Amino acid sequence: DLGSPSPSPMCWPLGGGSTWVSPWGTPCALPFIWTPRVSSSAFSGNTNSDSVVHYKLQHSIKARFLRFVPLDWNPNGRIGMRIEVYGCAYRSEVADFDGKGILLYRFNQKSISALKDVISLKFKTIQSDGILLYREGQNGDHIMLELVRGKLSLLITLGDAKMHSANAQINITLGSLLDDQHWHSVLIEHFNNQVNFTVDKHTHHFHAKGEFNYLDLDSEGNVSFSCSEPQVVPVTFLSSTSYLALPGTSGQDEISVNFQFRTWNKEGLLLFSKLYETSGGLLLFLSDGNVKMSLYKPGKPQSNIAAGAGLNNGQWHSISLLVTRNRINLRVDNDAISSPSIQVFSGERYYFGGCPADDNGSECKSPFGGFQGCMKLISIDNEVVDLISVQQNSLGNFSDLQIDLCGIIDRCLPNYCEHGGECSQSWNSFYCNCTNTGYRGATCHYSIYEQSCEAYKHRGNTSGFYYIDSDGSGPLGPFLVYCNMTDTTWTIIQHNNTDLTRVKSANQENPHTVFFKYTASLEQLQATINHAEHCEQELAYHCKKSRLLNKRDGTPLSWWVGRTNETQTYWGGSVPDVKKCTCGIEGSCIDSEHFCNCDADRNEWTNDTGFLSYKDHLPVSKIVVTDTDRPNSEAAYKLGPLLCRGDKTFWNSASFNTETSYLHFPTFHGEFSADVSFFFKTTASSGVFLENLGIKDFIRTELHSPTEVTFSFDVGNGPNEVTVQSPTPLNDNQWHYVKAERNIKEALLQVDQLPQKTFTAPSDGHIRLQLNSQLFVGGTASRQKGFLGCIRSLQLNGIALDLEERAKITPGVQPGCPGHCSSYGNLCQNGGKCKEKYSGFSCDCTVSAYMGPFCKKEVSAYFGAGSSVMYNFQEYYTFSKNSSSHASSFHADMTLIREAITFTFRTKRTPSLLLYVNSFYKEYLSVILAKNGSLQVRYKLDSHQDPDVFSINFKSMADGQLHHVKINREEEMLFVEVNQNERIEFILSSSLEFNAIKSLILGKILENSEVDQETMKANSQGFIGCLSSVQFNHIAPLKAALHHTISAPVIVKGRLMESSCGTLSGADSTSSETTHSFADHSGPIDEGEPLANAIRSDSAVIGGVIAVVIFILLCIAAIAVRIHKKKSLYKKNETKGSENEDSAETALKSELSMQNTINENQKEYFF
Repeated sequence: DLGSPSPSPMCWPLGGGSTWVSPWGTPCALPFIWTPRVSSSAFSGNTNSDSVVHYKLQHSIKARFLRFVPLDWNPNGRIGMRIEVYGCAYRSEVADFDGKGILLYRFNQKSISALKDVISLKFKTIQSDGILLYREGQNGDHIMLELVRGKLSLLITLGDAKMHSANAQINITLGSLLDDQHWHSVLIEHFNNQVNFTVDKHTHHFHAKGEFNYLDLDSEGNVSFSCSEPQVVPVTFLSSTSYLALPGTSGQDEISVNFQFRTWNKEGLLLFSKLYETSGGLLLFLSDGNVKMSLYKPGKPQSNIAAGAGLNNGQWHSISLLVTRNRINLRVDNDAISSPSIQVFSGERYYFGGCPADDNGSECKSPFGGFQGCMKLISIDNEVVDLISVQQNSLGNFSDLQIDLCGIIDRCLPNYCEHGGECSQSWNSFYCNCTNTGYRGATCHYSIYEQSCEAYKHRGNTSGFYYIDSDGSGPLGPFLVYCNMTDTTWTIIQHNNTDLTRVKSANQENPHTVFFKYTASLEQLQATINHAEHCEQELAYHCKKSRLLNKRDGTPLSWWVGRTNETQTYWGGSVPDVKKCTCGIEGSCIDSEHFCNCDADRNEWTNDTGFLSYKDHLPVSKIVVTDTDRPNSEAAYKLGPLLCRGDKTFWNSASFNTETSYLHFPTFHGEFSADVSFFFKTTASSGVFLENLGIKDFIRTELHSPTEVTFSFDVGNGPNEVTVQSPTPLNDNQWHYVKAERNIKEALLQVDQLPQKTFTAPSDGHIRLQLNSQLFVGGTASRQKGFLGCIRSLQLNGIALDLEERAKITPGVQPGCPGHCSSYGNLCQNGGKCKEKYSGFSCDCTVSAYMGPFCKKEVSAYFGAGSSVMYNFQEYYTFSKNSSSHASSFHADMTLIREAITFTFRTKRTPSLLLYVNSFYKEYLSVILAKNGSLQVRYKLDSHQDPDVFSINFKSMADGQLHHVKINREEEMLFVEVNQNERIEFILSSSLEFNAIKSLILGKILENSEVDQETMKANSQGFIGCLSSVQFNHIAPLKAALHHTISAPVIVKGRLMESSCGTLSGADSTSSETTHSFADHSGPIDEGEPLANAIRSDSAVIGGVIAVVIFILLCIAAIAVRIHKKKSLYKKNETKGSENEDSAETALKSELSMQNTINENQKEYFF
């Protein structure tokens, strides 16, 4: 007993062999309180009889009584202890407020302009609302510290009239459940415009604009300088089995119950009482955050009323229930409900919070389980219940309660929901609502989006718009990009001004400045650029008497600003710090004395155009033009979107060649949330992928067996392990994906697409993962259980580790890892072949009828009337009709005994010729639609017999729908499959050899051929409609016709237009394909004036339709005449000076419109 409260900042266990105390004779302990979510502490004494062990407490403890408890025996079998405690006398300065009084501090000066301002105080209260502090300045500035619904709100209002109203007021809220009658500390620190607001251990830092000038009011007030303790005894219902049973007066014709409660749970029993001498009862319970009352009695209609809303918010709420002879009155806070009632008489016992496990005839009912929360100020029949008497077992009965304490905890403070997730809670746990955040998991930690377009590509996705999250689970959010999935994956990020913009009348005093805003933040752009293998951005500067650099002194007259916020004077196609343009680098400028075309300062239009590719300076954020104020001086600029290709982190890998080899990295910091993701491949049966140790804590992922991956960790609650078992071996030398995550709610492990395994963390316990060793990858510090194989794309909390760079300097580890086709080769579809690359792979679609990065994009074309595609298998030889020796002239490989044919079509015309293959022996194969719309396959392999005809009569296929056809012949056996239905089997009656095949024809046979009458009828109309993905053995004739017309032996006649009609989304077979245009690389048509970008997507489509419906020869002639006229008009008008500049601009816009009309329709073919 120190006599009065004293702070104890230091504790010294002292040695002394003669100073012994009998065990538990005089127990003493420092009052170190262990509370949930805070680590417990103990003090170790000296290990001999002479030394002294010093401990200095992190925070001083103010106490009167100190109790020391020995925790362990001396190794020699006896216990002894001598302790010295050092502190100072503590004099408390407290003030008690009753809600009406104020305490005022009056400064001697009339005003204080505070450079540094510190306000600190401690408070405790049972009230949820009230003003703690108010301070006002002479300019209307004021600070107010207010308790609002148990949370502390700091309101700063700046009276500066120059401040915008939105910036003039700052309102920060911290803390929760501060009305718990415990001391809470508050600290406000203001230095210049930086403010720290701290409540207990939680600090919020913010920047306040303007100045603080305070002038305190000159007033007086009365306050008592002591701290009164309210005589309120709360009770805590700890679990769903808790209850409080209190006696009542039975047989009365009036029931009156009042109490206050607070909880986080939406549901729970508040009160039950069995009515007098009947099986009826009174129920008062929480349902979906509302209070509901049910009064029932046998033979009488049940009375139900409800009041209040959102009562599970952790605040105190009052309930007043009065049941009289014919009326029910229920008041919840300020919500009063009244309803007619049946005649009832009070029972002898009231059950608060729950029902006993053993009924004992109470008939207690709880529709939603027990109540978990706090109650206080309970009164029955207008008499307040003495809960201390209940605690002393002299009144009522109870189970699993804490009396004289409200043990409610705000589990959403601090908020462990990440990325803007909304925290909600119950009594035992908290929950995160991740809706619309772009993240998932118990704490909204893990992104639902891939980190790059490269990752989407290797999931098999095609070109399109995607959200990417460049730092995964890091703080940066997702943003929308366009992924162009070619052989090289391009990420395209747009900005707000991709049009060609003209500039006039700009000078150094009045420059033209434009800022570019991208669809991603600067931080998101930086992360994307850093991950990319290469980035570029096209910058075009067109000029007429408008210079980029002043030759005399080298002063830039126009410049741009990039990510580093520095002025850059090099232009597209050049490199930093050289003050040159593309032509200066290549030595091709129009004036050899200058390094940019525009610096020639000529009175004619020219340009300096190229790609900026120095990643550290990208993207362009600002362009400044200053040299367009001279006569006839004008400029125009155009900035393309940011283009980035590849993902360095996705293929970053290392090969571990010995069990003792590993890579080490700095300590992994993931106290509350930690996620690890990577790919691995191996032939070994086990090995540790990753390990990081602490004093007791650790985290580890490993291949435990050929079919098991484990994720183990310890945060102080004991080791835990999550295991995923695979039905197939994982040591198959193919890439497998592993993702492990641990947060304070759960731990989970995902391997490939196998079901995710989860471990639920205890609701109360240690939550911090505290590590201090280096991070070991591919092995352990003990050099045991090392991993043999490859690890790729290792990321920790969204941060990629550079395995290749570290592997270059580490023995036993090699950078890179070949052999990607074994895992990703299945992405190459439709006959595409996988090709290995150092960083990844590619698909070779040469022998496939499809295109695209994975050979999945259909090659489709719309055939007009009379259109024909002929693919020649070998040269045509001229023979006499009577010659019998020509067979030896043909190559042996042109004789077939098997064919594999696939194609897709849609049409509404019958009869139609779909495909025709002929030979030099007058043998042929034709696939037609008969008059009734049925599919017919006709084989004539013997010139002396009629063709074999095989009909597939499912239904009419001339219905405008897409139909897939597969035809396979193996000698005399023919198999036909339509629309993935069951294969139909036929047998040929003629020869088995298809000799000396000559050509394959799609659409219409234009030369004379001896065919049967039905094939001739089908050929008379040809084919009008859509053909797609045509494959004949290893030949793709339609693809060759559309994309390899020069190199392939193909002849196209008539109207043929490439289209997306072969896809399910291509509803209209005549519609042209729409693609994402991410940059206009066409540049100006000539060295004339730059053309304003008047072309939008809608006008491009209109232009495309116009070009489709007009015969190409007439179109080309019309365009040529039009261009010639516009050029002449431009040259004529240019000489007239500035008064006719508008006319020239109009003419040039028309010229651009026509030129773009041609460019937009390059996918249409006329022959």
